[in-house]
Amino acid sequence: MEQRELGALWPVSELTLGGGGLGQVWGATTRDEAIATAKAAVDHGITLLDLAPLYGRGEAEQVIGAAFGGNLPEGVRLTTKCMLGTPAPRDVKTKLERHLTRSLESLKVERVDIFFLHSNIFPAGYTYAHHDEIKEKWATRWDIYVDHFIPAVTALQAKGLIGAWGITGTGLPHSIMQALRLDERPAVIQAVTNLMDSAGDMRQFEEPAEPRNIIRTAVSNGIGVMGIRAVATGALTAQLDRPLPTDDATFLDYERAAPYRALCKELGEDPALLAHRYALAMDGVDTVVLGVKNREELNAVVDAVNKGPLSEDIQKRIDALRLNFQRPRIPVDEVTTVED
Repeated sequence: MEQRELGALWPVSELTLGGGGLGQVWGATTRDEAIATAKAAVDHGITLLDLAPLYGRGEAEQVIGAAFGGNLPEGVRLTTKCMLGTPAPRDVKTKLERHLTRSLESLKVERVDIFFLHSNIFPAGYTYAHHDEIKEKWATRWDIYVDHFIPAVTALQAKGLIGAWGITGTGLPHSIMQALRLDERPAVIQAVTNLMDSAGDMRQFEEPAEPRNIIRTAVSNGIGVMGIRAVATGALTAQLDRPLPTDDATFLDYERAAPYRALCKELGEDPALLAHRYALAMDGVDTVVLGVKNREELNAVVDAVNKGPLSEDIQKRIDALRLNFQRPRIPVDEVTTVED
């Protein structure tokens, strides 16, 4: 499998195995099948496993612990995450350490390679369009991020418990891009990477999501990009695999993606597989995280990606559908080339 540099860190496979499917977030599977899927992913050449304790209430991390017993094959790396929220300043360090310790125990390892802040980041006084009354549970206020999270996570690095740290970039675009420009900035960001530029139900704000501007800003600042939500939680598949209310964000995205499914039918392509190839072709994306829950789904995506890069013609036909149309914030960062 093709290897790509993850920002300034190290090479990783172009596909990453995500923990959502292993933790049964994206549909039912069994512990045995999830373990077999994790082992098969490594056999395919996947070298990054992206976990979190919230994937199946620890199930995904326990699957990896059971699959490898803490003895990961050479070159295979792990991530985990913490939904920090906005605790009291004195509690930030303790909460991060508690979550990380629990993950290390489940994974049966002594360190992880990347530790992600899985919360939104928001400026003081900001009001979210959705669930604002509980935002301190799932969003981290800017001063907590700068003055307490960054020092705490840097201390975890110094202790050797994590190799690097990152953020999940599904929150307010302005705050995310501001974080990417700081002197003390993350080594990696997880950014929405799909042809609709949709974060689905992870988007709690009214402003345009701007994932491509976020990716561009990351690249401009030497930050690695892990693409997430390649199939928009099922909206870019041939058929939703679970019942959803008609006002659900994924259901609405699925309805909006009808022209894409029509194009896939014309091309004789599976929508989900083409969506993964499109995500890998997006500028600035180092690796795309898979949400597969069994070996059948894993093998299908790997086989599709092994066909090679998506053609420029098909990319243009997908883009011509304008399913990702947003009114971008101006100005945006541009990638610059420095002459030797």
